[in-house]
Amino acid sequence: MLSLTGSGLLWLLVACVVVSVAATVALWNRVRGHRVLRVVQRVLLILLCQVTAIALVAAWINNNYGLYTTWADLFGNESGATVAMPGPPAGRAVFTRASDGTLQTYVHGEVSHLSGQVLVWTPPQYDQPAYQHTAFPVIMLLHGVPGSPTSWTEDGGMPSALARMTADGAVRPAIVVIPVIDPAGVDTTCSDVPGHANATWLAVDVPTLVRDHFRVLPGPQGWGLAGLSTGGLCAVKLAMQYPRLFAAGAAMDPDPFTGDASALPDPTTRLHNSPLWLAGQKPDVSLLLATSAQDPISPVGNLVSLQDAIQPPTTVAPLLILAEGGHNWGTWQRMYPTVFPWLSLHLAAPGPERH
Repeated sequence: MLSLTGSGLLWLLVACVVVSVAATVALWNRVRGHRVLRVVQRVLLILLCQVTAIALVAAWINNNYGLYTTWADLFGNESGATVAMPGPPAGRAVFTRASDGTLQTYVHGEVSHLSGQVLVWTPPQYDQPAYQHTAFPVIMLLHGVPGSPTSWTEDGGMPSALARMTADGAVRPAIVVIPVIDPAGVDTTCSDVPGHANATWLAVDVPTLVRDHFRVLPGPQGWGLAGLSTGGLCAVKLAMQYPRLFAAGAAMDPDPFTGDASALPDPTTRLHNSPLWLAGQKPDVSLLLATSAQDPISPVGNLVSLQDAIQPPTTVAPLLILAEGGHNWGTWQRMYPTVFPWLSLHLAAPGPERH
């Protein structure tokens, strides 16, 4: 069965729209019979066009905002295979194992009071006997807006891309966590605002979920962030705001570091959530900034402005500037071979589990 959030469903619906419109044009004047019958047949053709068009738009909106993640979720019939992960009784989460190898859950954050989807992938070593008492670093992947956690799996080739880099030795084994960055579809560029504590969701509730159910390294050297577009801005911003949690942040084609007035209309809130302002706080984190010379949404000057504002002990890697590429997954996937090995080297290697 086609995935509800897969690109395959979108292309199928595009084909249905094209076929329904073509059929309507072809059959409109070929309908024979009584006048009432012709009217009914034409109404049915119009309805067919409308239904397929609405289904396409609905699927696109669902893909971007992650409203429903599976067919069972859509129809209220969750009967798929589930995995109960060990953890504190009050915080036990139920994960559904997807065909791409990720564990998926939908949780309510006790601190932020927000709810959202979280995907988790563990490397092959995680379940091997030799690693049964080993804790692993965590890489959090942050999607763009519009977007959803499944954007990384459906369009970004994750976790397969990272699994290949791990198998090749370019990246050390790590747990991958992909949370929704805008619960309920409210974009605050991963910032806390009245009624939507999105930063707390990402920096408190999601890490708590992961620590409670997986063997992860303690301390900031065990946690890193990578994001794209709005998620790229968030990866840098959250690392700088929470240096006691994250050691490093990598941004691919990040949104402007000055902030987004539509997401954060209050000037003071926007200023204090800007990486340019946070640079003056001198957080002890490492950053990597990447874009394409052709990307109008994330111009090179945006990266240079933050690079110039960085002060020790904050460090920033040499800028990664691709000569060609737009604001799309093809460009971001070409950044993977630089971004993820860099991030892996700035995190601790898997080590003994601490109790």
